[in-house]
Amino acid sequence: MTPYDIILTVLTTLLALYLISFALYIVRVLKGPTIPDRVLALDSLGYDLAAFMLILSIYLNSPMMAVCALSLALWIYALDIYVAKYLEAKEVGG
Repeated sequence: MTPYDIILTVLTTLLALYLISFALYIVRVLKGPTIPDRVLALDSLGYDLAAFMLILSIYLNSPMMAVCALSLALWIYALDIYVAKYLEAKEVGG
């Protein structure tokens, strides 16, 4: 088995694990007992989506997808700050 085959096997396994985690996060978003649980699940889903896109970019040898994953992660971080501010102060805006 060549190193390339090992890498492809690991990446395929990781992609499958991420798909399972997506399903679990979606269940938590839909059934979350409280609003903070749903927000945390949605936040984790977003970061896992960015990591999934990075793994997929390596698997497909597509560097542009890695750039998109980075910008998605930055947007998720900005959304985290915005949601945390809203939940803390109950006000919207800068």
